[in-house]
Amino acid sequence: MSGSKPDILWSPHHPDRYVICDSELGLYRIGPVGSSETKPKETAATLLAINSDTPYMKCVAWYPKHEPECLLAVGQANGRVVLTSLGQSHNSTYKDLVGKEFVPKHARQCNTLAWNPVDSNLLAAGLDKHRADFSVLIWDISSKFSPEASVASEKSRFSAVELDSSTVVTKPLYELGQNDACLSLCWLLRDPKLLLAGMHRNLAIFDLRNTSQKTFVNTKAIQGVTVDPHFHDRVASFFEGQVAIWDLRKFEKPVLTLNEQPKPLTKVAWCPTRNGLLATLTRDSNIIRLYDMQHTPTPIGDETEPTIIERSVQPCESQIGSFAWHPSSQNRMVVVSAANRVMTDFTVFERISLAWSSTSSLMWACGRHLYDCAEDGAEGVQGAIEKDIATKMRQRAQSSYGHDTVQVWRNHLLAGGNDSQLKCLWYDLFYMKLCAEDPELKLQGNKQSLVHSGIKNIVKTSSGTTESRRCWSGSDRQTDVPRYHSEERCLALRLCGWISRGPDIDVEVFLRSLEHEREWERAAAVALFNLDIRRAIQILNKGATAEKGDLNLNVVAMALSGYTDEKSSLWREMCSSLRLQLKNPYLCVMFAFLTSEPGAYDGVLFESSVAVRDRVAFACMFLSDAQLPRYIDKLTNEMKEVGNLEGILLTGLTKDGVDLMESYVDLTGDVQTASFCMLKGSPGDVLKDPRVQCWIENYRNLLDAWRFWHKRAEFDIHRGKLDPSSKPLAQVFVSCNFCGKSISYSCSAMPHQGRGFSQYGVSGSPTKSKVTSCPGCRKPLPRCALCLMNMGTPVSNCPGTGKSDEKVDLTRENKLAQFNNWFTWCHNCRHGGHAGHMLSWFRDHTECPVSACTCKCMQLDTTGNLVPSDSS
Repeated sequence: MSGSKPDILWSPHHPDRYVICDSELGLYRIGPVGSSETKPKETAATLLAINSDTPYMKCVAWYPKHEPECLLAVGQANGRVVLTSLGQSHNSTYKDLVGKEFVPKHARQCNTLAWNPVDSNLLAAGLDKHRADFSVLIWDISSKFSPEASVASEKSRFSAVELDSSTVVTKPLYELGQNDACLSLCWLLRDPKLLLAGMHRNLAIFDLRNTSQKTFVNTKAIQGVTVDPHFHDRVASFFEGQVAIWDLRKFEKPVLTLNEQPKPLTKVAWCPTRNGLLATLTRDSNIIRLYDMQHTPTPIGDETEPTIIERSVQPCESQIGSFAWHPSSQNRMVVVSAANRVMTDFTVFERISLAWSSTSSLMWACGRHLYDCAEDGAEGVQGAIEKDIATKMRQRAQSSYGHDTVQVWRNHLLAGGNDSQLKCLWYDLFYMKLCAEDPELKLQGNKQSLVHSGIKNIVKTSSGTTESRRCWSGSDRQTDVPRYHSEERCLALRLCGWISRGPDIDVEVFLRSLEHEREWERAAAVALFNLDIRRAIQILNKGATAEKGDLNLNVVAMALSGYTDEKSSLWREMCSSLRLQLKNPYLCVMFAFLTSEPGAYDGVLFESSVAVRDRVAFACMFLSDAQLPRYIDKLTNEMKEVGNLEGILLTGLTKDGVDLMESYVDLTGDVQTASFCMLKGSPGDVLKDPRVQCWIENYRNLLDAWRFWHKRAEFDIHRGKLDPSSKPLAQVFVSCNFCGKSISYSCSAMPHQGRGFSQYGVSGSPTKSKVTSCPGCRKPLPRCALCLMNMGTPVSNCPGTGKSDEKVDLTRENKLAQFNNWFTWCHNCRHGGHAGHMLSWFRDHTECPVSACTCKCMQLDTTGNLVPSDSS
């Protein structure tokens, strides 16, 4: 267009063709460069035809129908509209249209053109203002009306141009907008008889069925009117740097005004392949701004504005002259530069919405597509998912992990039984429970309080330690190894699981359990540490002869049988040098113990592959009062740094234990184990620690996210038993409509325990009193919508709540048996009744049982339609 920036028009029929409009018309075809296999994303434009027969172009519109396929209407500076083509051969039916001209009465600039999308013969033209003429002319391109007088006047007016009477039309089909200027036009998609025009000071909707009337709204935003192809009541227009979004159903004012740009706008266009995506271009800019209104809610009030997402894209480095969305390729546009007609094929990439489900499924949405994460090597991915702590916690929750409060050690089996740290943790908690329930320790109040404080605190209180030397079991030979005894050390050995109740150190029961679990090396080491070398050799021989046993244990037993306490013996020299070559750590520490000097047992105490409880038990037997606390403190700090759950034996369920558990949670994310472990502690201060509360709440949220609502309720019950302070207060209670007092407080036979209205009423027993009125003001309680009895009356027999069912219910806990009598009501219509009657009614009905009430009560609760994942 002469003196102005170029514009682009995509062909409505060919997805690879478009026209560049400037001082001439150029038809281009866009396609991939080279073979599609090499670089399918690179495209190039090929010039197909040029038309320079129509000078002084101001606006261009492409004919919307298939035939003729390349017919263009060109608006010129003198107001004429010319139909032209771009080198396409037309049959005789449409050949007469090319070259046809539509001439207004008074010459002035043509600003805009718009073809009717349904009745394609109608072409609307918007012209500048003339005081004696209309500014909106609708031409019928099939019209041949051209009187001789009119032709003569046209010849005199355009004397320089030779006009053919058969190609000139001077009588428009409709004339609209008198004494005003039209700057933009568009036909409304919802009704082809409606035309929206941006006039001088208003937006006007003209109805061709009644041209004398129009609907208009005063506004300055009259340029570039365009209808959203996906929402036919939404229209965009602009004025200088501001865009207005209109809803034709509420045409009084814009529903949204976009942020004003510092420079005037030159073009706005809705994306034809994406709902609610508007692109805008400002003058002398290389940036296109995008406004995403796809998720715009329907305005509720007059002042409510829909929300939008704004972003900018830069298709090229140079200043943009114009752009055009591709009619079918998603989010694709062609951009032409203002200076040298350099064209850029550009795709706007969608914002990606990522969603990671609580069950480790990864999905994301991009445009119209929904993607599920599926990588190559499904077995490896599945293995990685199974190792994920969230997957493990989910599986453990399904197996009621942590809920066994009697045989506490069994919880590690519920976790799969293959995690050594969890096994040590739950055995530690089991031994703590046994000691805490020991009646002998209960008589010694200070000893029982130390049980949960950990061995670190127990050994610090040790007093009255005695030292003894004893012979090797089965031999009269005196050993020079000193052993230490005290009540606190015996308690520590009990917490380690080595001995059971009683003052004597008898590890035989523990040895048998290790043999049953086929831990031959560990059992032999424990027997040796208790100076029973003969028992250790017996265990090793038994392990060698057992099914799938290690025959090398016989060799170890033979080497062990040659033990001598002579300092310079060949046996001691060889064992000291070769013990490190043994693969099993317990066999290694056995020979380290036999070859160590008294009091110097670093080879045993700092062997990290040996269980912490075994090293601690060894230390309690062979370290003095000066050495033992130092070693325990050092080992405790190591456990806390690495988050090793075996350290709970040392720290107990104290603040040090919370620090250790924090390291473990930071390392693994296992809030499930942390929550159950801390709930086992007796000190209330530990449960009040904000870190512990955070773990518990996060685990509850996880159960809710997995839809394990039953499991979460069981966890809350479990928590309430171990931590009474966690029981919530009453959150819902029934109050009287007249006096406002709570009915549940007065109706409860027991003191109020935060159970709300679950205590009132009767459970079927005729000996219990009926409460049918408010205990405060004696006014009657509401009536049940089904049985019409006052609330508080026992539920009568109804389907699903017969006497047989009632008898079954009465065998359960009392509170559960009374559920049929609970108050239930709809928050929408306020109707309700006995819970048993309401449940029975809504099994077969969807609407409220009250006459003339059409409320669908049960469908209002969205969570009522969800099925808990743990329901099976």
